[in-house]
Amino acid sequence: MAYAKFTPEMKKTYTILAPNMLPIHFHLLIRILEQFGYHVVLLESTSRTVVEEGLKNVHNDTCYPALLVVGQFMEALKSGKYDVDHTALLITQTGGGCRASNYIHLLRKCMAEQFPQVPVLSLNFAGLEKDCSLELTPALCLKMVYAVLYADLLMTLYNQCRPYELNEGESQQVLDAWQEKLPKLFESNKFLSAEKIYTQILKDFAAIPRSKKPKIRVGIIGEIYVKYSPLANNHLEDFLISEGCEPVVPTLLEFILYCAANSETNSHLYDYKNFKTLAFGLGYKFLHSKQVQMIKAIQKQGEFTPPHDFEDLRRAADKYISQGVSMGEGWMITAEMAVLAETGTENIICTQPFGCLPNHIVAKGMARTIKNAYPNANIVAIDYDPGATRVNQENRIKLMLANTKMEQENQV
Repeated sequence: MAYAKFTPEMKKTYTILAPNMLPIHFHLLIRILEQFGYHVVLLESTSRTVVEEGLKNVHNDTCYPALLVVGQFMEALKSGKYDVDHTALLITQTGGGCRASNYIHLLRKCMAEQFPQVPVLSLNFAGLEKDCSLELTPALCLKMVYAVLYADLLMTLYNQCRPYELNEGESQQVLDAWQEKLPKLFESNKFLSAEKIYTQILKDFAAIPRSKKPKIRVGIIGEIYVKYSPLANNHLEDFLISEGCEPVVPTLLEFILYCAANSETNSHLYDYKNFKTLAFGLGYKFLHSKQVQMIKAIQKQGEFTPPHDFEDLRRAADKYISQGVSMGEGWMITAEMAVLAETGTENIICTQPFGCLPNHIVAKGMARTIKNAYPNANIVAIDYDPGATRVNQENRIKLMLANTKMEQENQV
């Protein structure tokens, strides 16, 4: 099928629309893309129109994340806010077996039928869509890696401060301040001074006056888009905080490390080696070293809980499931459930989007195994789809929390 191509000359005159999966991360990433000459707009609409446009433009058995991404793009193009003759769309591709790698074809089909002049760009590290993908130079890739690291730290500290803040809104103020500071550091090589920047970020969040009263910690795992996107999970983190809980959200770097590790694992399982497996192996070592650096900075500061070391996740997975189970979020879901339960976060929400077969099979299939290993683990799967009501989802979570509170009262 012929489709519109995005050429280098278009950088100067085109607006690129991007769907919003991780608000903190994507705001920083688009500021970095602007430094390389791209004009990117993050789509933040959460109206019901997004779902309705998705239902109109993709078939019924398409997974919920694809439906939302396509719906958000279609709503934006039809809104009249953008000149469709000078607009392009940007979508990520993992390159794995998950249908996420094929959203781009659904999107292009919609464009061919309604906006044939709108090109669709791919952001991927797997060499896909060579004739229409974002140009990933070494300088851009390095900045994107550090952007993910800093955004992961901001997200982690924000979630650990906001539920306990004595003065409402202070955590948001610190977050906003750093979201303005960080892009300026990326204009020069100052962003490479990670340890110094981590220390400053930790100091600012630690200065927020916080209550010492413990709250119920609730882990959020599952399919990558739904566990992160407020649009997809109906603002799950905000709801948990309103219920007096502390949301515990895995970092984006964990998923990136998972993708890199799977390439190396598959090369061993299927006995092959090539340039791609070598590159992903080196990439994994580099990224893991950067994760360890951030973890050590948090441990040194002493007031916050660092993310899990990815090697701990791999060891946890090996107790219950093969790392060869790599479709979708695969073995990582099991590993996240295990390490959360091990480290005291016994209440776990597994976000289950409609149509995501790997997520349903691995998450629901392994939940009983994790519960047998950790009897106090309270794992609940919450379905997210076009027909699911927010009230029903929140009531199921409230029931989980009510059971936890009852168990705590019985232990007193």
